[in-house]
Amino acid sequence: MAVLRYADGPGVTYEVYVEANPSRVWELVTDIHLPARLSPELQRVEWLDGTDELTKGAGFLGYNSHPRIGDWRTASYVTELDQQRVFGWVVTDVDGAFAGPDGAGRADVASPAATWRFELEPEENGTRLRQTVRVGPGRSGLSLVIDQAPEHEEQIVESRLGQLRSHIESVLDGIKALAENRTP
Repeated sequence: MAVLRYADGPGVTYEVYVEANPSRVWELVTDIHLPARLSPELQRVEWLDGTDELTKGAGFLGYNSHPRIGDWRTASYVTELDQQRVFGWVVTDVDGAFAGPDGAGRADVASPAATWRFELEPEENGTRLRQTVRVGPGRSGLSLVIDQAPEHEEQIVESRLGQLRSHIESVLDGIKALAENRTP
């Protein structure tokens, strides 16, 4: 049985079938402000540098809150953008809140705190919508928790992945409801 380690970049995926065409689902998925309405952790989002157009390389700030680690900001950068198919971004520690003792890990797109991705596939009369998150390899709030109890890393990572899956479920179920013209 493999040991679950943060440095290995573990992740979770959740998917739903949405009774709406891919263009409608894409419109919702690429609205960077929408997840803040649907997620218990992400509080709000704003574009970096006055940008308000979703393009590869575009950046946005995320304002987050978690009962165990408090409030923090992240800077995310669009890394994948394939119209009506894939929208992906990396999350960095813009303020150095989770940087290690040497300051490593701050705003490093090459070593992100997390990598997120939406995938859309036409299916029957609707869309198969999938969201994936991979944590690490860069430092994040999870790193701080592991630093406090490294002997429990596997349980800490497993617990966080469970939380992230729950957050993804909330977001995808909300997108599904909106795309199908229901109240999320």
